[in-house]
Amino acid sequence: MSNRRNPLIIAHRGAAVPGSHPENTVAAFRRARAVASDWVELDVRRTADRGTAVHHDPRLADGRLIAALRRDELPREVPDLDEALAACVGMGVNVEIKNFANEADFDHTHWLSVAVVEAVRRADPPVSVLVSSFNIDAIDHVRAIAPGLPTALLTYGLDDRAATIRLCVERGHRALHPFDATVDRALVDATHQAGLAVNVWTVDDWGRIDALAEMRVDGICTNVPDVARRVLESR
Repeated sequence: MSNRRNPLIIAHRGAAVPGSHPENTVAAFRRARAVASDWVELDVRRTADRGTAVHHDPRLADGRLIAALRRDELPREVPDLDEALAACVGMGVNVEIKNFANEADFDHTHWLSVAVVEAVRRADPPVSVLVSSFNIDAIDHVRAIAPGLPTALLTYGLDDRAATIRLCVERGHRALHPFDATVDRALVDATHQAGLAVNVWTVDDWGRIDALAEMRVDGICTNVPDVARRVLESR
């Protein structure tokens, strides 16, 4: 993702509409394309049979742990990563690996990182992919097996900006994905000076979208990509 006058619009979990286009579904991803999103952000977790599930939470709405279920036991509306990538052709895809140490599906071997790389390699037609995670070990594993696949570190708090930026650079990651409340021009400038892209999450306010564009962030992850498009086109 290169820096440009207007940032890329990244549809958060697709362009979801409750009821008709649930988040992280093929319908939401197709709608993202229809409303002129540049990229889609989606979440991926592991299943019991070494499959993938595009789902934000570790458990389904009925309480079942996804990592304890086979791929064929999941609801039909929960796609695997192959299906999701196919639905996003024509857009870039930010694949967020979900592997938190404090959640029930944590896997210290990080085989989900391998599964993501394999899905990206299988994609036909190919899709531009950026792999991100709050778990730096997960994206380090991606880098180890696919050095050419760009990776990004997600952050919520930024107590030591310089150290976080330096860590990304040292480990070969391409971008920083900071929480919106931690972003100001100084952070954007420092991150760009280190050669990293800045993709901010998750921003739905019109004025803030415009302000971030003025700071020259590279991407804005938003639940309202259609609104973001109107804001950026009016600049």
